[in-house]
Amino acid sequence: MAAVQDGPMELDAEKETKPEILSDGTSNLSGNTASGTLSSSPLTAGGAPKQEDQQTLIAVLQFLKRNKLTESVEILRREAGLEEQEDSQTLDGSGGGKSEGDGGDANSLLSRVSIASAAAPQSTLTPMPVKNDQRQPDVSVVLSAYSQQGDPSLYQVYYSDLKNFIESVLDCHRAELSQLFYPLFVHMYLELVYNNHENEAKAFFEKFSGDQECYYHDDLRILCGLTKKEHLKGNEALLDFRTSRFVLRISRDSYQLLKRHLQERHNNQIWNIIQEHLYIDIFDGMSRSQNQIDSMSGSFAGEAKREVNKAKVFYGLLKEPEIEVPLDDEDDEAENEEGKPKKKKTKKDSMGSKSKKQDPNAPQQNRIPLPELKDSDKLDKIMYMKESTKRIRLGPENLPSICFYSFLNSYQGLTAVDFTDDSSLLAGGFADSTVRVWSVTPKKLRKVKSAAELNLIDKESDDVLERIMDEKTASESKILCGHSGPVYGVSFSPDRNYLLSSSEDGTVRLWSLQTFTCLVGYKGHNYPVWDTQFSPFGYYFVSGGHDRVARLWATDHYQPLRIFAGHLADVTCTRFHPNSNYVATGSTDRTVRLWDVLNGNCVRIFAGHKGPIHCLAFSPNGKFLASGSTDGRVLLWDIGHGLMIGELKGHTDTIYALKFSRDGEILASGSMDNTVRLWNSMKAFDEVETDDFTAATGHIHLPDNSQELLLGTYHSKSTPVTHLHFTRRNLLLATGAYNSQ
Repeated sequence: MAAVQDGPMELDAEKETKPEILSDGTSNLSGNTASGTLSSSPLTAGGAPKQEDQQTLIAVLQFLKRNKLTESVEILRREAGLEEQEDSQTLDGSGGGKSEGDGGDANSLLSRVSIASAAAPQSTLTPMPVKNDQRQPDVSVVLSAYSQQGDPSLYQVYYSDLKNFIESVLDCHRAELSQLFYPLFVHMYLELVYNNHENEAKAFFEKFSGDQECYYHDDLRILCGLTKKEHLKGNEALLDFRTSRFVLRISRDSYQLLKRHLQERHNNQIWNIIQEHLYIDIFDGMSRSQNQIDSMSGSFAGEAKREVNKAKVFYGLLKEPEIEVPLDDEDDEAENEEGKPKKKKTKKDSMGSKSKKQDPNAPQQNRIPLPELKDSDKLDKIMYMKESTKRIRLGPENLPSICFYSFLNSYQGLTAVDFTDDSSLLAGGFADSTVRVWSVTPKKLRKVKSAAELNLIDKESDDVLERIMDEKTASESKILCGHSGPVYGVSFSPDRNYLLSSSEDGTVRLWSLQTFTCLVGYKGHNYPVWDTQFSPFGYYFVSGGHDRVARLWATDHYQPLRIFAGHLADVTCTRFHPNSNYVATGSTDRTVRLWDVLNGNCVRIFAGHKGPIHCLAFSPNGKFLASGSTDGRVLLWDIGHGLMIGELKGHTDTIYALKFSRDGEILASGSMDNTVRLWNSMKAFDEVETDDFTAATGHIHLPDNSQELLLGTYHSKSTPVTHLHFTRRNLLLATGAYNSQ
């Protein structure tokens, strides 16, 4: 399925990144020019030359075989293309022999070799075989990179020396170099623990853990529990941190300053960690300010690499089908007040007229196979266009009305909510494993009659769709039972015939809203599924869970079509792009990723949140994405350029709901602080300087204008806001469970 985008890199990729780190033309700290041979200096920065790659792989195979890691041996040999006889070779002095100071033994070589990721999916959305045993690097192999370590008593000296140096440099360099503190602290601590220096590790942690940024405190709480070598094995968080190189973006001047200091101090320990575990993205130009760095930092693996966000993204909307909309009777009567005979007229949707033309940024109509419009879909499209003509134009002077649906006495524990697009149905997922569906219109919910009764109906009658419904089953709500754990996500299909639900039991269920029964149970996740959502065109849906991957499904396939792997922690929220060609995922690794549905590739990584991400929302035109997190901030992203363009601050607790108005003028956010806030999203987008997007440094200056963009704050009565929805006429609906405590 989809290749792991941010996991362990292939050997070729590793050799490409090291020259980028030392792009000033040197291969080691002593100032020697890059010559393609390994320097005997312990401060070597360059990688091994190509002719030694095979010797390196053979050394690794030898180490794995000695430790009886036969499965890893087979995987590495297969991925590297080594023949069976190569494994029998031994290292001699000319190949990969150990040289003092350069870490040339098998253990050190392990850190330069990684297992290749799985093959990319086919170009069409055809189902492909899925393997549950997604390959992860062997824990022992990963941890063995920490075996090359210096005098444990000097670790505090090394770190303190670097800390004092950074605090003494000019302000313009201090902010950038301070980014080194956290990754160096973690890796030095793990080296001490791995090499059984428990007391030194504890003293190191107690002395320097308080110096780390506040948004890393949750990670440090996990880290402080790892005090013995045995604790490290099987720890997923540690494995992720070790296999994904921490990304830092530093100006060339700051980098040269750091390198000169380490050269003068002969601080080999720090430099080895920088070379093996960090990815330093050097840019030319002015150093970044503290505010610019703060806005982009906070994720589990540092910032996003600039080249990751340079892939072409077709963010435009698909061309709308040509559908003529007849005038309403009310409009006809208004035009014929003088007694003139009525004329049957048609008109086209003024709100959607722009999408009739092919957007140059839109994907091809057939880029991914989409379901054809049925007659019922066309009728619904006509109703949507009619409603759009009566839509209220929102703005700073014309804010939407808000209708709040409070769940009273919800002792079952409300965990998820969704509205249908036409706002006629409301679904709630509960901790008691049930799903409940309500009608929010006077029309009650009815089941289809039994098969015996359906045989008695005249199928040629005009009102056959009404006759098949059983009036005896009419009620305001229905309860759907089938899950064996709390339901964490619900989503209606665009045609309102189906409902998806995801649960702690690891399944996604598809329910019929005609019979109110479960049609399919999709099994693919091995752990709780936190969220699921239907595509805007139906048929496809996406799910994300505790197994750190998102899966793309089709309703008529019991196996996933794509697996989006790359997040370093739980995938907590998922959203389809309006053109259905892309899927956005938010994670507890504090990043947002955008995935291409066609090939499964990760085309955008957005880093900047300081806490787990719980909600996402695309703007109606598809150009922008909003994300909300436990840090109480809403971040705005430009999808085309792959950059953060806005930061909305005001909430005091986790943001659980985001929604753009139908015209994109207003962004609504709902939080656990019992408030709904309205933001002027169009002003936020318009104020961004387009010239900033072309900056080679890949960052822009974010104005602190949250108060200017805030249009209103609306408090509920002890009710956290869990979901927001704009009706087709731009009435805002909000929901939440009343908290009586």
